[in-house]
Amino acid sequence: MALSWTLFFTVFLSFTVVSSETHTRQTQTFIVCVENDLKPSEFSRVEEWYSSTLKSLSSNIFSSKNPTTSQTQETDNILHIYKTVFHGFSAKLTPQQAQELKTLRGILSVFPDNIRQIHTTRSPHFLGLDTAKAINGLIDESYSGSSVIIGLLDTGIWPERHSFHDESLEPVPYRWKGECIEGEQFPKTLCNKKLIGARYFINGYQNSILKSKDNDLNSARDTIGHGTHTASTAAGRATTNASFFGFASGLAAGIAQKARIAMYKVCWENGCTDSDVLAGFDRAVDDGVDVVSMSLGTDKPLPYEYDVVAMASFGAMERGIFVSASAGNAGSTPWSVINIAPWITSVGASTIDRKFPADLYLDDGTIISGSSLYTGDDLANTYWPLIYAGNASHGGSPFLPADACFPGSIEPELVHGKIVVCDRGDFSPVSKGLVVKKAGGVGMVVANTLGEGLVADAYLTPALAITESARSNLLAYMTSTQNPTATMVFGGTQIGTKPAPVVASFSSRGPNQISINVMKPDMIAPGVDILAAYADGVSPSDLPEDSRRTEFNIESGTSMACPHVSGIAALVKGARPQWSPALIRSALMTTAYTHDQDGNALLDEKDLNVGDAWAMGAGHVDPEKALDPGLVYDLTVDDYLNFLCVSNLSLAQIKVITRRAVNCSQAQNLNPWDLNYPAISIAFDASKPYNSEVVVTRTVTNVGNATTSYIVAVTNPTGVITTVDPQILIFNQEGEKKSYTVRIAADNTTMPPSSMQSEFGQLSWTDEKHVNSPIIVTWFNPHFN
Repeated sequence: MALSWTLFFTVFLSFTVVSSETHTRQTQTFIVCVENDLKPSEFSRVEEWYSSTLKSLSSNIFSSKNPTTSQTQETDNILHIYKTVFHGFSAKLTPQQAQELKTLRGILSVFPDNIRQIHTTRSPHFLGLDTAKAINGLIDESYSGSSVIIGLLDTGIWPERHSFHDESLEPVPYRWKGECIEGEQFPKTLCNKKLIGARYFINGYQNSILKSKDNDLNSARDTIGHGTHTASTAAGRATTNASFFGFASGLAAGIAQKARIAMYKVCWENGCTDSDVLAGFDRAVDDGVDVVSMSLGTDKPLPYEYDVVAMASFGAMERGIFVSASAGNAGSTPWSVINIAPWITSVGASTIDRKFPADLYLDDGTIISGSSLYTGDDLANTYWPLIYAGNASHGGSPFLPADACFPGSIEPELVHGKIVVCDRGDFSPVSKGLVVKKAGGVGMVVANTLGEGLVADAYLTPALAITESARSNLLAYMTSTQNPTATMVFGGTQIGTKPAPVVASFSSRGPNQISINVMKPDMIAPGVDILAAYADGVSPSDLPEDSRRTEFNIESGTSMACPHVSGIAALVKGARPQWSPALIRSALMTTAYTHDQDGNALLDEKDLNVGDAWAMGAGHVDPEKALDPGLVYDLTVDDYLNFLCVSNLSLAQIKVITRRAVNCSQAQNLNPWDLNYPAISIAFDASKPYNSEVVVTRTVTNVGNATTSYIVAVTNPTGVITTVDPQILIFNQEGEKKSYTVRIAADNTTMPPSSMQSEFGQLSWTDEKHVNSPIIVTWFNPHFN
């Protein structure tokens, strides 16, 4: 999910029902979950049953056309049929017909289609993938992921980019069942041994309120740039002399350079409908991908029984497919992390050790550091008057405030010939620059109002971004003098910046809103100012006024972090093909680090204080160590079913999620925190101090030396005492499992006075390796005012 794709740097779901106007304003798209085992014998195929069911509804408006899941421009009431990770279909219905469907035998659930949005390099070097150890270890053992297929649900791909050439690649894996679907400006011949599949899914989008724009091509070709960027980040081939107009110049390479790419275009100019996302997911799993990478999501987490991504991911997990998803760009707001089902690996974003400095020189000698990708003429060291946009209001609509430099909001007479300070706000920073330029301003400062994070933008006018604290200092200077002036100096690319990594301020935070006992995000990975391939014919700012074109673009977002983990998972899968998705995630989590490159505690950009597990999960991913984690926490389908049984879900809801009837009798003695996750998250009711002790059980599997022993070490969260039994685990063979218990007792004298407070610790098993798991204890006080 790229930050710069639309407004501000959070691009998410408008949680609205997707409406269709094909037949009548009263129809809209619904997704129908069906119990296929109840198909009547007179129907040879589920398609016939679905069609007959719809025709039997009152006020029938359905055509007699045969439903299809192929790429077609026909307008049909049945938009998609799902057969693999989800059983059912999507169709255009009136709300009354949707209610009638719910009453029919065999229909498990009917819910409205929703909109998701995409969450919009040096990172392989930063991750250590070009070191001799990695080249002889993870890269060599996985053969750069050559046998692994990564399926991306995204905006499509620009296949001609050098990042997707297939020179020297082995033949396509024999198990591959996918294909390259022709479409507008996308002949089949564009696929090769690198890009082995390309499909597109547009029926839901075309029948939604979004509708298709002129530049939406009915093919897998990328007209936005996001999918090309994420695909090349995950698995792009090495490309020399890469740069963004001279910024970040050098070698650009994806994580798993020989992994195969299959693109499933499910996102379009205005977003992604759940019905199309589900269709793409369903087909990707059926085609035979090993990893699903999704840099898209909702604006807030959905209950699993209404979240098509959670449902589809469950089906993928059953088939051994690793699912990686972006955690969201909602910033430091608690409870904002998305893609939170326990069988999905949710990825937050971090910085790397590269910046694009731009400094604001004040006439009193102060230098305010910022960031910019501006490439035009500078201010030639000329000092210009400064003005805060909030003091230059045009007196227009209160919904378009001047302080954020919305179009028509600033008075030209007040800003002409000045550098205008604009608050970042929910409006594209590059667009703000054009607003300032149109009003006669000579330059712009974009001031962050939400933390110390900086994202470099490709401005069309002299401009730079500054942090929240720098904003305060700048405004204080501007009010301290009658004639504040400044100039800008742009510094190109700076390598080796410190501290790094740091949690990105825009990265969404825990706790998990649906299941607090499942820590999310799981980990962080590079997601700030990432250079990767980009679509041709698309400007780097996505603005019509921007005539620039580039083979590579620099973007930020958890959209960029997700494909890093997807690529790393492909490498681990290539080296350890027998590992389950849970084993791979465990290896990534327990070997993640929580310190920067200088060994100091990893910081959070929101305030530059030490980050916690709600911000970074288990920590920053460390690819090479993940190959040999020592101990891992595995999870089976039954483990997830037991978790759902103890998660206040009805049997009917569990059946919607898992496509099966479930017997919950085996879970009677379990608790939600007993899920064998590589992290421990416990919640206490602070108003009930007598109920402030729990016992957690975990089981580890030895994947390291056959004969070894591990000793436990615990860092207690503030206010609790943690006891582990046993304190030594002795293994005599590879694959051996050992269980241990963790007793967590709260100190009743330190109960927090607030409505919610979390404290963080760590549990580590150590031989020559360190197997680390976060411990999170959260107190709730429902009676706090």
